[in-house]
Amino acid sequence: MKATYKVDGMTCGGCSTSITKALQNVDGSAEIEVNLEAGSVTVTGLDAAAVEQAVEDAGFDFGGTL
Repeated sequence: MKATYKVDGMTCGGCSTSITKALQNVDGSAEIEVNLEAGSVTVTGLDAAAVEQAVEDAGFDFGGTL
């Protein structure tokens, strides 16, 4: 399952790194691509609830599926 989600609050490369690390720590994540300019993350292998939890735990706002 591959899906793209809106992430609000990303302003720099450090933000991208934080989100990537948070998602890598979730069991089942296979592929993660953060797009800072678009304010989104594309994830393979995780459902929306797992992505939402990881994004919010990293201190960002989850905006749902794009």
